[in-house]
Amino acid sequence: MPQEFIPYEYQKYAIEQIINHERYALFLDMGLGKTVSTLTAVEQLIYDHLEIEKVLVVAPLRVAKHTWDQEIFKWTHLNHLRVSKILGNEKQRRQSLMKDADIYIINVDNLVWLINHFQNRKQDLPFDMLVVDELSGFKDPDSERFKHLRKVSPLFRRFVGLTGTPSPNGLLDLWSQIYLIDRGERLGQTQGYYKMRYFYPIQNGRGYHKKYVLRPEAEKNIYELISDICVSMKSEDYLDLPERIDNIVTVQLSNKERALYNQLQKEKILEFDEGDIVADNAGALTQKLLQLANGASYNEDQGVQKIHNRKLKALETIVEEAQGQSILVFYSFQHDRDRIKKKFKNAVQIDDHDDVIADWNKGNIQMLLAHPASAGHGLNLQEGGHIMVWFGLPWSLELYQQANARLDRQGQTETVIVHHILAENTIDQRVLKVLQGKEKGQNDLIDAVKAEIDKVKSEVS
Repeated sequence: MPQEFIPYEYQKYAIEQIINHERYALFLDMGLGKTVSTLTAVEQLIYDHLEIEKVLVVAPLRVAKHTWDQEIFKWTHLNHLRVSKILGNEKQRRQSLMKDADIYIINVDNLVWLINHFQNRKQDLPFDMLVVDELSGFKDPDSERFKHLRKVSPLFRRFVGLTGTPSPNGLLDLWSQIYLIDRGERLGQTQGYYKMRYFYPIQNGRGYHKKYVLRPEAEKNIYELISDICVSMKSEDYLDLPERIDNIVTVQLSNKERALYNQLQKEKILEFDEGDIVADNAGALTQKLLQLANGASYNEDQGVQKIHNRKLKALETIVEEAQGQSILVFYSFQHDRDRIKKKFKNAVQIDDHDDVIADWNKGNIQMLLAHPASAGHGLNLQEGGHIMVWFGLPWSLELYQQANARLDRQGQTETVIVHHILAENTIDQRVLKVLQGKEKGQNDLIDAVKAEIDKVKSEVS
């Protein structure tokens, strides 16, 4: 049954910002209600202010499929909004475009198709407002998705960008996202200018740029420049959530397993009768070491060479201690998923069927398997459980934080327990350390453009 929406003060503030700014970004922490706040603003702009008629929402596939229309059905004040999802094969997408609706939802990978669809017909895009859910997905200025959105974004009268992780890998990620909002007014027309103005390169011995480091005072200047077109809110400041416990579960390799790991790290090759495990470069070596830490690795013939089952045994212990409670498990590689499913017969993959998410939230799934890249954004899984396991960690802070927020978010009533299974003295510890370092930088940005709701309210009154 639909519920009455009684917004929190911070949600009222977010709604007002969208209405009062034609181009704006909400850096809202996971669970603070980015979707319902945006939809409420959209509903008012369409039906109260009569400013817009049609809205295009661009989102990751799983979010486009499930999140936006579910949020509309959830709240009484949004029930009259008409939705058309531009998903499926080309025929289905064309049919969805033909429907008369208020909100059209498309996944990121079909955005280029949509733009070409109208350009080939020499037609203008029929939308007044663009909402980009997970704006950080456009952080790479060299990506096709950014280049296409850069061309067409001025055609929308209004633009809203939503994300909880605006700079998952540092402030270099920020330029393209801010550009989509202000067309380069604040941080420059090109990323090259942005780099030159606010960073200096650190070179390696061969003269190639290795990384960029912020110039003195640059961080402060960037934050000041963008503070009028974006706002951030952290869940810890606005929500009284149950405690979250982060737990490290360390597994030890045997002498033989340790020798294999060390040999691969040193020689970049392991020989087996079934096929050799080979790392041709530093990036491939990193991936192979992560796989070995998890217990198996792909060989040169794309077969799976099993090395150990230490993490599977640790997961078994976690399951036993949970005593029947539901567990959400994030895996890194397909062979991780396959070995987990073989070990735990009741494990269900998040994309096994359309009703998986509903079944999980009803408590009908004891172990749910998901990859952070496909289930890290926008899915509400907090009703189905409070125990999470990282079988293998990603390098991406964005994926890590977003995945954790599937359970640790508004509506959660239990203490969330996040287990990290790490193989001792392996690359696992390095990944966790990198994530912790990135998190500090991300928090600096979030704090710098933090919403001062009480201050703004007092100035208005």
